[in-house]
Amino acid sequence: MTILQTRLNKWSPQSWQQKDTAQQVKYADEAAVTAALTELTALPPLVTELEIEALKKQLAEAALGQRFLLQGGDCAENFTDCHANAIVNKLKILLQMSLILLHGLHKPIIRVGRMAGQYAKPRSSEYETQNNITLPVYRGDLINKPAFIAADRAHDPQLMLRGYYYSALTLNHIRALVDGGFANLLHPEYWELDFVKHAPMSAEYQAMVDSITNSLDFLKTISGLQTANLDRVDFYSSHEALHLLYEQALTRQTNNGWYNLSTHFPWIGMRTAQLEGGHVEYMRGINNPIAVKISPQITKETLVNLINTLNPHDEPGRLTLIHRLGANKVTALLPEIIETVKKTGKTVLWICDPMHGNTSTTSEGIKTRSFDDILFELRESFAIHQRLNTYLGGVHFELTGENVTECIGGARGITEHDLKHAYKSLVDPRLNYEQALEMAMLIVKMQR
Repeated sequence: MTILQTRLNKWSPQSWQQKDTAQQVKYADEAAVTAALTELTALPPLVTELEIEALKKQLAEAALGQRFLLQGGDCAENFTDCHANAIVNKLKILLQMSLILLHGLHKPIIRVGRMAGQYAKPRSSEYETQNNITLPVYRGDLINKPAFIAADRAHDPQLMLRGYYYSALTLNHIRALVDGGFANLLHPEYWELDFVKHAPMSAEYQAMVDSITNSLDFLKTISGLQTANLDRVDFYSSHEALHLLYEQALTRQTNNGWYNLSTHFPWIGMRTAQLEGGHVEYMRGINNPIAVKISPQITKETLVNLINTLNPHDEPGRLTLIHRLGANKVTALLPEIIETVKKTGKTVLWICDPMHGNTSTTSEGIKTRSFDDILFELRESFAIHQRLNTYLGGVHFELTGENVTECIGGARGITEHDLKHAYKSLVDPRLNYEQALEMAMLIVKMQR
């Protein structure tokens, strides 16, 4: 039986609706939902099958140790941040981090943004209460609005259409920048962010950029090096495939099968990775490369069954496992997870997400993350994979190109007191520009 036949076995873009599906929402007006989905289904796809297959090939190479994946972006995108500066700044920090990794790891870097669709977030509770008033919890701009008033917290199906349009605008701007030479490796000065010129890591970064530029200039001089492969880079989008009505509407059939054409690289979060749940059912049928977040709660049996369900034929580049265990658990849990996967005989791409297992709350009730905890989980993950002869082929960060203060620590030494200065996230804390740049440099030093 072929891969396509297996995926089509009793599967359709709607078959997830026959399963118990976590983190879905109830709309008050079913007719409005139908109207929104009908319109969404008729709109053009946001990405192409060719782009998706190109990414899958690169991920297959990363699983074999030939590439390294950098995946990063906002915890949850906001419609209000769909403007040129915000998009450019996120692209800048990812390009700068990828340049550091390229220079230090001596491997091609796969650049994937948590962008152009990361508009829905899983939540622990259905409702929240403030001043004796209880309303639905904010679930991301794809579903409702953040202001604590009844009208904004109502689940609105029209927001799926707005999410589509903002995703299209974001992707269009990224493509224009990349195709227009903004991502030219010969001109990394395009990616500079003015507010960090005097940051602690800026001198080290600039020295590395100068070294790369001088080396490329030298090669051009002595060999007439063609710059066609240096003036642009591949850049892919990703988001958590959480709100399945939206994902279903943008799932289209081609001659090669079904693809989710809302993004290149969808993933399943830890709260929706139930083996018999709707998210696993949906993801098993699409041809995109997919990822699954691996949490401390996962069992050996569930892990093995997820791998066999989502990648029964061991298709190259198909499945990525993103472990997010926390600094206090990674040393104890990761070896057993790796050994369990090795026994399946399947090839997966291993990624470390050191953010989600390291969230804490300050005495003032502010959610934050410690730079030291994030770094410890990364360092331990690299060491454990090396010891067990597996390859940690990428990292997954929540970060921003903005000058925020949401995570404590790093070269500038942000403290709990500093968090209130520029805390902008509506959901989870992100690394700011300096912290993300420092993290990339420290990854290189770990590997050396």
